Amino acid sequence: MSDNPVVGRFAPSPTGRMHAGNIYAALAAWLVAKSQGGRIVLRIEDLDRERSKAAYINQVQRDFEALGLYWDEGPFFQHDRDEAYCAAFDTLKERGLVYPCYCTRADLHAASAPHRGEKPVYPGTCRHLSTAECASREADGRKPAMRLAVDERDISLVDLVQGPYRQNLERDCGDFLVQRSDGAFAYQLAVVVDDAAQGITSVVRGVDLLCSTPQQIYLQELLGLPHPTYAHVPLLVGEKDRRLSKRDKDAALDELLVRFGTPRAIVGHIAGITGLAASDEPATPEELLKDFSAKKFRARIPDAVQIPWR
Repeated sequence: MSDNPVVGRFAPSPTGRMHAGNIYAALAAWLVAKSQGGRIVLRIEDLDRERSKAAYINQVQRDFEALGLYWDEGPFFQHDRDEAYCAAFDTLKERGLVYPCYCTRADLHAASAPHRGEKPVYPGTCRHLSTAECASREADGRKPAMRLAVDERDISLVDLVQGPYRQNLERDCGDFLVQRSDGAFAYQLAVVVDDAAQGITSVVRGVDLLCSTPQQIYLQELLGLPHPTYAHVPLLVGEKDRRLSKRDKDAALDELLVRFGTPRAIVGHIAGITGLAASDEPATPEELLKDFSAKKFRARIPDAVQIPWR
């Protein structure tokens, strides 16, 4: 751990009601930060303007409060941050590191192969298009996304939960999006810019985002931004390899309240089955804090990748 003040974050996307998996990640983030005398920032990640709903923006804040997961700063909204994202994008563009990509989803599916079960690797299809070739595609009505060119470097980190992790950007990732074809900035760029601006030093989130972390570290290096520490917690799964999701209504907070009766009982149950607490007795986050240690966090987790919801 760094000697710098610990600043963690809640970063919900307002696209549906919170479920048990969201609560687990937020509770872990809160405990990791607070156990080290740190603060929590609330950031509403509403880059997806179509799916983000005003009702959910308000509801997620009330849900955090009801669960005892209070934040110290925010809320900050990504929809207010386009100017900052644009400045970072322009820095990369001025250095000749971004290029237009005209590939459709069908093109990407046909040309890319999933690597190590994580995600498709972009093969560089549009990386060396000439000016004339770009003009021809745009004349056909194609509006490009913008990709960041990567190199052969290995990016490594030591994750608080997952341990050592390494990714070769060219082989394991490929050039990745920093701006979509509709003009919206991509998650990878936005989250890096926001974490730096909001002083985030501790990122706790699901293990499904571990493979994105080297890309974010690469962007931090290019933009001269600090590296937070990372902890990627296992996913709560309804069945093997099927994580809980907002879309499926799995273990949604309304259903949890019906089943468990109180927010305190929900928090205690989630803490118990995930190893954040020694038992699943009802408890508030403040009560769990008494016996929580960031240094022993990894050792108490029953499975680093998937934990069955029950």
